[in-house]
Amino acid sequence: MSSSVAIQGFAGSFHEIAARHYFGPATRTAPCATFGEVVRQVAEGTAGSGLMAIENSIAGSILPNYTLLRQADLRVTGEVYLHIRQHLLALPGQRLADIEEVHSHPMALLQCADFLNQQRHWRLIETEDTALSAQRIREGNRVGIAAVAGARAAELFGLEILAADIHAEQQNYTRFLVLARPENARAEARPNKASLYFHTVHTQGSLARVLVGIAEQGINLSKLQSCPKPGGTWHYYFHADLEFDDPAQLDAALRTLQPLTEMVQVLGRYRKGETH
Repeated sequence: MSSSVAIQGFAGSFHEIAARHYFGPATRTAPCATFGEVVRQVAEGTAGSGLMAIENSIAGSILPNYTLLRQADLRVTGEVYLHIRQHLLALPGQRLADIEEVHSHPMALLQCADFLNQQRHWRLIETEDTALSAQRIREGNRVGIAAVAGARAAELFGLEILAADIHAEQQNYTRFLVLARPENARAEARPNKASLYFHTVHTQGSLARVLVGIAEQGINLSKLQSCPKPGGTWHYYFHADLEFDDPAQLDAALRTLQPLTEMVQVLGRYRKGETH
């Protein structure tokens, strides 16, 4: 089994920072241009684990990643909450008045929309990665172009921070899921969180009965995300994240859900990540 961790992004990206936060500073990462490539590398065993962003406290859920997670036969083995500080980076000597274009990942641009929209003459260009945008500015010596990225990218590629902390909310966090193949997923001795998918019969009150069944076990439903169900117009799967004190609560909830749903799939039982 490979010891590398597949991440979406490149050197200096927030995925790289999150991977080293979770696995340790010496972690060897395998950069991927897309989230689909992250999932593929883990599923095929090219990488031993994967790290995939799933939601941001400003921009919200990354909906395609919920679909990737449902379709892949992978397990969620942990999570990371990373404080995201987005900066505007450019070549040394550039000023805000010199900037004509701003390049970054769509989620980063969305997190910084309030600041960026104040500069009406700037063209916003979506790219595959925050840090890669910064790297391209340095490699191409591209004047008049800025990137939205983190301080680590500025350090790696010798760029200056023209404007710091340009995200809309200072409490800007991204949640990442740690992924592994089923045979490589170690059982957590003291899990206090679980991720699962379910879908209900398409009748009135079916979802409400599921939610009541979860609540009756003293479980905190920290996330409920609907995802379109293929082959059924206006029918949905639901992704749920459940927080509990005792694994017995989860087992009881799963027994309660069996007669109330058409399908339940547990994606992983793990330790809840800490928000620093």
